[in-house]
Parts: sequence; structure tokens; C-alpha cells
Amino acid sequence: MKHRALLFALVFALSGGAQAQSNEELKSLLDQALKTIHDLQNRVQSLEQQKQAAPAPPPPTAAKTPASEQPPPPPVTVGGAPVVAPGSAADEGAPIADKARLEISGKVMLDAIYDFKSVDPAWNATLRPSKIPVNCPGDAGCGKDGETIFSIRQSSLSFKGFIPTKVGELTTLFDVDLFDAGGTGSGTHARVLDAWGELGWFGAGQYYTLFMDVDTFPNTIDYWGPSGMVFVRNPQLRVTPFNREGVKLAFSLEAPNAAIDTGKVSEIDPALGASITARNKFPDLVGSVRLDRDWGHLQGAGILRKIGFQTVGTLNNQPSGEENGYGLNLSGQLNTFGKDRIVGQIVYGKGIASYMNDGGSDIAPGTGLQAEAVKSLGWFTYYDRYWSDQWTSSIGYSEHRQTNTAGQLTNAFHKGSYASVNLLYSPLKNLTTGAEFLWGRLENKDGASGDDRRIQFSTKFTF
Repeated sequence: MKHRALLFALVFALSGGAQAQSNEELKSLLDQALKTIHDLQNRVQSLEQQKQAAPAPPPPTAAKTPASEQPPPPPVTVGGAPVVAPGSAADEGAPIADKARLEISGKVMLDAIYDFKSVDPAWNATLRPSKIPVNCPGDAGCGKDGETIFSIRQSSLSFKGFIPTKVGELTTLFDVDLFDAGGTGSGTHARVLDAWGELGWFGAGQYYTLFMDVDTFPNTIDYWGPSGMVFVRNPQLRVTPFNREGVKLAFSLEAPNAAIDTGKVSEIDPALGASITARNKFPDLVGSVRLDRDWGHLQGAGILRKIGFQTVGTLNNQPSGEENGYGLNLSGQLNTFGKDRIVGQIVYGKGIASYMNDGGSDIAPGTGLQAEAVKSLGWFTYYDRYWSDQWTSSIGYSEHRQTNTAGQLTNAFHKGSYASVNLLYSPLKNLTTGAEFLWGRLENKDGASGDDRRIQFSTKFTF
């Protein structure tokens, strides 16, 4: 009814109320009006359908914070408590203050060893030629052949600090392992390896002696390594006045030590021999120069030392005395194919046995039982082969030989020989496992000798 009323009103308006219009004209006007109404209805229906189908407008969102203004991640926690290192904060006003950090790393390692013979049980977790028994019964390690050793003594923990200061970056290192020298079998007492700090050209603490080249240590899994290598961590003061363009010059004052062999003195007078001790009046002076290039590196080092001894409990601590010691060490690395390399070293000197990796004495009785500095010659060469990113091998030989004095006993150390070959597999960057065959031989002054052979299986997880 509403549509019809609208229709009649529209018709009346269009007609202007004229009575004279014909029926045909009225009919035409009526058809046009109906068509207009129909079009309007269709448009209204279409608009209503579009409104119902349209999605609801999204809720307003906050503006995104730029990445540079994002809040820092929450601190590392252990059991809900934050782990912090207040002493590792950057010095106030230091450049690159955001680089201050403390790094924690380490390794968990198991050595499973089968020894075809036997060695001193205090050292059976590694192969040191000087610990191989020669005269049995009597020497430590004498017994039946064949022994299985399981050891975790190579496991270690390390803390490295990097602290920006106004005068440069202060770096520190403190690390320990479980390879105590006094334990037996699988003894696992903690032992400090390094306690070192360095700022610019100055360093102090306990670290690798400047007389050695640690970068030449071969890719082996036996803990002790080549017998003829210079290797000791020593308390020291070090300066590096020149270090640029691949050339480094450094000097150190290091803690002195003396390995004394009383020899025939103890045979003649056991009480006197037992009373003789080391006396180190001055520190050892060491200098080194190193050249680094694309082909590898070459390093030369020298040492001067004053080795002393005294007798405890006698008048004026006599007998006593001092001997001069010295040494020259030439070492290096030659890159060959890919990551492969040849590493080696040759060292000669008098009174330097306490700096050697294994065996020998610094002072011993000479002719007329007068003290003498004992001569040493040490060397090693190894080839580290990288078959792929996962498979590696290392093979080499080493020797430490001493020129024995007239006053040493027949069982004095004369020569320690060492050789090894391995095959290692690293399926992951934090996992290495493999096997190593080792051979060692100890020869005494009188020519008597003993040897040892072993296979070592090791698995190392790093973090």
C-alpha cells in the first residue's frame, strides 16, 4: 500500500493535476515511476549486503619501537637468580664500553687408554718417557704388562674477561684442569693452568713461558705431548714493546726453577745429598721475536738464567754454588695444502731442563763432583693433516737428549723419545672423538732402556 500511495503521489506530481492528459500518457508516466522505484530498491538492498559482509575495523595498535630502542634482554639466571660479573664493567669514560664481557668456556673429556706395558701409576693418564720404568724391580711402574686407564683429568674450565679502559682493553684469563701431578690413577684434583692479565704492552701472572711457542703444539689428544718441546706455564712479568705488521718483540722476567740431580754425592753421602736444595737468586730473563706471514710463522727465543743450589742445615749452607744457564729455541709453522701444516722446534742450551716438556736435570755433579749445568738438545716435528672439515690426523716424532756429566749415576736420564699418530672425527663443532697410537722410550746414562706402547680413545665435548 505504501508503494501504491507513493506511486499515485508521484503520478499526480508529474501530471501536474491536468485532467486533459490522455490515458496513454498516464500509462507511460506510471511505467517510468515503477522502474525508478525498482532501481532504488535494488541499490538499497546492495548497500545493506555490503555493510553486513565488510570485516570489523582492526583495533588501534601502538607504534613499533625501533630495534635500537628495544629494552635489553633479561639477564642470564641460574635458579631464578641473575648471574652478574660486576668487575667486568667497562672503565668510566672508556671507548667501546659496550664491548665489556666475561666469557666462560671449557671441555668435558674422557680418555680411555689401553697400555700394553706400564708406567709410573701417578702419571699413567699420559705418556711421559721419563716415567717409563727401566730397572725392575725398583723403578716406579714396574709390574705386569697391560693396563686399562679411564681418566677425565683433561676436563677444564676457563674464564676470559675483556674490559675496555681509558688506555686500552684489559684482558684476563683464569683456567683450571683436573690433571694434578700428585694424584694417582684417575686423581682429579683441580690445578691452575693460567692466571694471566694483559693491558696493552704489559702482562703479568702465570702463562706460557715466552721461551716456548705454544702455536706449534700438534693436533694430538695425549695430554703431555712431545718430550723434546719447550713447554711450561710460568709466573712472569712480560712487556711487548713492538707488535705490528706481523712482527712481535717481547721480553719477560720469569720465576726461576732448578731441577737438581745430586748424583754421586748422594751415593757417597746420602744425608748430604738429601740436604741439597735449589737456590734461585735472580729471575730468568727471556726474549723472543716472531714473524707472522701467510705461509705460517717463525719464532726465535733466548733465555739467560742463574741456577743455584745450597745445602740446608750445614755451616754457611755449604756446599753451595751457582751456574750460568742459557738456551736458544727456534720454532715455527709452515702451511702446506688447505689447512694442513708442518710444525716443529729445535732447542739447545745448558741448564734448561726445567723448561723442557719432559725429562732431564738443570744441575748435576761433574768432574770432581763440582756442580755443572747439564746440556740439553730437544726437537720435534709433526704434520697435521685435515682430510676434511670433520676428519683430521697428526703424525710426528720428538726427542729430548742430555749430555750426562761425570758425576751423574748410571740411571740418570739420558734420552726421552716420543712418537704418535692419530685419526680424529668431529661430527659437530662441539664434539671430537678419535683414537691415537703412542710410543715412548726412556734411555738412561748407562744405555739401559725401557719403552711403552699404548692406544688412547678420547671423547671431548666443548662448551
